Order: sequence, then structure tokens, then C-alpha cells
Amino acid sequence: MPSVEIAPFHRPDFTIAGFVIHGRWPSSTREWTAFLALAVGIAAQPGRLRSSAIFHAVEALPDQPDPTAVGLVMCAGPAIGEQAPRPGDLAEPPPPALLVLHPPAQTRPSTPEIEVAASGAVLLPGMPHLGLDHRAGWAEAEPDGTVTKLLSRIGVNPDEDPDLAVLAQLCAA
Repeated sequence: MPSVEIAPFHRPDFTIAGFVIHGRWPSSTREWTAFLALAVGIAAQPGRLRSSAIFHAVEALPDQPDPTAVGLVMCAGPAIGEQAPRPGDLAEPPPPALLVLHPPAQTRPSTPEIEVAASGAVLLPGMPHLGLDHRAGWAEAEPDGTVTKLLSRIGVNPDEDPDLAVLAQLCAA
């Protein structure tokens, strides 16, 4: 089975515009949480993410894709403000994953010995009415890429976490 590889791409100002997924899509909560940890590590680097931002997985390819590319995780906009996606904006087609990334300026590190860290969450929307639970992961990382927090859960209630609540609203039909 091919591995999951990611490559970030950026805007002209070098802020994160998204990620190209190579090899295959992540197939489990654990793999999506590992992807999140890498994305948060990139977001922790100075200047790569100016404010909290929403990302969503799309089954599209970049122009002139590498033959191993399978899809994109694109920035949908800032988490708040006029340019932010609105409830339901990411409902069609339903994304396999939604992420929120928070830069160091908007993250309170989880332990006192960490001075600066970025953080994020990933929601893998389920269909609870059909017995398919929502799944989620959380990560925190320092600018050098050190992962300081990594957690994943199956059977989450999006209303119990502010990041997941926002992501769930964006993909609610």
C-alpha cells in the first residue's frame, strides 16, 4: 500500500494556501491526525499562517499534477471575519475532512514549558443517523516541528469542542 505524503503550497506572500496529498488519501483517524500534526508544524513556522484558517479536503488536482497526487486540502478562508466561510458553505460535496489551523499568535500552549506553538483540529464528518460516528484529532507543535500534543477520538460530539463545532457548521447541509 502506498504511503500518504503531503506537500504544502503557498501564496505569493508565503502563507499556506493548502496541501497536495500524494500516494493515497489518509484512510483512518490516526492517519488524518498525523496529517494534522504535519500541517500544524508548518503553521507554527513564522509567517506561514497569519490568522486561524479553515481547510477542507477536495478531490481535485493541481494544474500539471505530479503523477502520485491524489487530491488537495485547500484553504477555504479565515476562521473569522468577512472572508470566512459561512455555515453550509462546505456542504456540497461533503468533504472527507475539515481542518482548522491556529498560528502561534492565536494558540495558548498546552503546557507551561512550551513558549510558542501552533495548534489545530481535524473533523472527519460522520453520519450519526446511519451509525457512522464523527471522528476528530487535535495537534499542537512548536516552530521547530516538535509535536507537543497529539490526540484522536472516534465518536466525538462536535458541540463539545469549539473548533469542531465551527467545522461541523461549515459542512452541515
